[in-house]
Amino acid sequence: MTQSHLHKKGRTVKVLRTPDARFANLPGWPFEPHYAEVPDSEGGSLRMHYADEGPPSAAPVLMLHGEPSWAYLYRKMIPIIAAAGHRAIAPDLVGFGRSDKPARREDYTYQRHVGWMHGFLTALDLKDITLVCQDWGGLIGLRLAAEQPDRFARIVAANTFLPTGDQSPGEAFLRWQKFSQETPNFNVGRIVKGGCVTDLPEGIIAAYNAPFPDEIYKEGARQFPLLVPTSGEDPAAPANRRAWETLRAWTKPFLTTFSDSDPVTRGADRLLQSQIPGAKDQPHTTITAGGHFLQEDKGEELATIVVDFIAHGR
Repeated sequence: MTQSHLHKKGRTVKVLRTPDARFANLPGWPFEPHYAEVPDSEGGSLRMHYADEGPPSAAPVLMLHGEPSWAYLYRKMIPIIAAAGHRAIAPDLVGFGRSDKPARREDYTYQRHVGWMHGFLTALDLKDITLVCQDWGGLIGLRLAAEQPDRFARIVAANTFLPTGDQSPGEAFLRWQKFSQETPNFNVGRIVKGGCVTDLPEGIIAAYNAPFPDEIYKEGARQFPLLVPTSGEDPAAPANRRAWETLRAWTKPFLTTFSDSDPVTRGADRLLQSQIPGAKDQPHTTITAGGHFLQEDKGEELATIVVDFIAHGR
């Protein structure tokens, strides 16, 4: 176990760092690691990992993963986007992948996740961003775009949403939330497999498990389902409502590309299309034979849609 300690308001917080050897020779992942230091919100810092491919001076395509995956989810898309002349950036959220993992549940909040990613945008000084976001990548990414709109050129939303707690998240999510807290073994690779239509080989399942040597590394992954606002009284609800105010005035290009087999986010694409002005007359797509993790099922197709949207989006 590799760990460091950050001093926060008089207490020492253990931060776990997955050993590099866990990431050696992962199938389909030839990318060199890059790291950025971001404020931890309490006077210290956290190390975030990201893949960074393509021309360094090109406008970035920022690909944000969700729960409980990591940047590995975008391995099929990164080469296609980079080959098209764009800078493909796929960070690991704090608590995931090669990024630092605070070991205490209470260190993970929705607001902190947003703040950590604001710190990432600042550390890399990203501008003219094309945001590609799925699952929690959208819950965080849509907040980023609403709170720093000048950094973003366009948005591609895939199997995601921005909940305020004012509507039920649906039975499928509530079942997942219950399972995430009650299962004794939070098997990340098997969970990702369960969210795919295609059958994942054991090597791919193992790659999704690579960031988590044992259960103590999974506090961030365990906590994420509890951070989704499911009532109007949720601590994140006011900030998400403010973000919606910005999104309802968003006129930059906004594309939805959802899959046809995701019970968790089904219908959210129509809501986004109806509420966001920049979504009007865009070539919204439903990807067939794709599950919740459509980057895994149909990554090449999604990457091509992103490249075409950058080239031709209104």
